[in-house]
Amino acid sequence: MIYLIAAYLVFFLHLAFIAFVPLGGLLVLRRRKWAWIHVPVFLWGSGISFGGWICPLTPLENLLREKGGELGYSGGFIDHYLVPIIYPAGLTRTHQYLMGAGVLLFNLAVYTIAFRQKK
Repeated sequence: MIYLIAAYLVFFLHLAFIAFVPLGGLLVLRRRKWAWIHVPVFLWGSGISFGGWICPLTPLENLLREKGGELGYSGGFIDHYLVPIIYPAGLTRTHQYLMGAGVLLFNLAVYTIAFRQKK
């Protein structure tokens, strides 16, 4: 049972991390110090996405699920949980690049606004 609880904790941590990648820049508008946390998270999340890699949290969640008696899943966290929900059928790698570029441009705009404001 402890393994399944740990697997679900990893799941929620992973989900929070994924939400923080595109939206964490909004916290920088409030306090610039958030940039010290958001920039590395954003770079890591972007690298995973653009590189087509699997985040290390995915195999950890799978391992914990298997030790808890459940089945793991193949592919990455986003492919398994989020693609069926938020990505339309027929999504291509080009579409993924465009969405990634959109997130990048959004955060660039947020950071530009945040750092052009007077202290």
